[in-house]
Amino acid sequence: MSTILSSESEFTALVQRFFVERLIQQQNASAQTVNAYRDTFRLLLTYAERTIGKSPTTMSLEQFDCSLIIGFLDYLEAKRHNSIRSRNARLAAIRAFAHYVALQCPAALHLAQQILAIPSKRNEKPMLGFLSREEIQSLLNAPNSATWYGQRDRIMLAVLYNTGARVSELIRIRLSDIILDGAASVRLHGKGRKQRTVPLWKETALQIRGWVKYQPLQPGQPLIPSRHGKPMTRSNVAERLSLAVETAASDHPQLRGRSISPHTIRHTTAMHLLQAGVDISVIALWLGHESPITTHGYVEADLSMKERALATIQPPEVSTSRYNPGDKLLKFLEEL
Repeated sequence: MSTILSSESEFTALVQRFFVERLIQQQNASAQTVNAYRDTFRLLLTYAERTIGKSPTTMSLEQFDCSLIIGFLDYLEAKRHNSIRSRNARLAAIRAFAHYVALQCPAALHLAQQILAIPSKRNEKPMLGFLSREEIQSLLNAPNSATWYGQRDRIMLAVLYNTGARVSELIRIRLSDIILDGAASVRLHGKGRKQRTVPLWKETALQIRGWVKYQPLQPGQPLIPSRHGKPMTRSNVAERLSLAVETAASDHPQLRGRSISPHTIRHTTAMHLLQAGVDISVIALWLGHESPITTHGYVEADLSMKERALATIQPPEVSTSRYNPGDKLLKFLEEL
């Protein structure tokens, strides 16, 4: 047994160097990536302490093996009820560490290779839902404009629908990211430190102008703050959206029972752009996708679009005469 693999200090040192040297210094990973990897290791080390009786400080590299990782992934799905997508994201973080171990500790190459060989799970991609124009309009009007929360929520929903922003992008918008003079637009800070500018519709720009007058904000403050002036959280956005859906359901009962998340608004934006005749490559830029191939997962032909396509196709003529087999083989097959 290798002394290196059985050393608790070596494993601890590798984990620390992976985060400080590899992720932060060498790769300059975003804070979101570092936090996601950190959460993965917190869960994994807590699982290891419970299952193999090793605390993070007493665990060795030899015990960080394939069976531990597979058990951890099963635990995520069975006990924590994580989706396959979340399970695969945790595995990606562990693979990144295993790759680093293979480079830094040749004695652990075989162990790292076994972990790297663990496959990601394939999962079904359900058809993405979206709201009709009437439903989204009812949703935008749902918050009570007579209250501070209602005005804030109206801005939140209007910006979500206008930009098709991810929740992480929405809550990071600062007043300094908004341009209201001339061609109104908003700068979004997307994944991987990528930025994009999205035009604002006249209605959205008008709402924002009124909001800025009502709620005096400094350039560095969030456009859509919490009551304490801090950026809203993901859960806070989802909660306020649920309240708006509940209100809108009084006019549109079909909204009740549907799973409508902030990402549903993003899908809705993409679909409405598609229905308006906007090219798929432009929609990809609007949503912040590097390739239109990714955008295909966000758009689908709705029933009316399919009916229009079907009307352009002349169906082939179908003979109504009864089929009469002409030889013994066809007669045999007919009688089966």
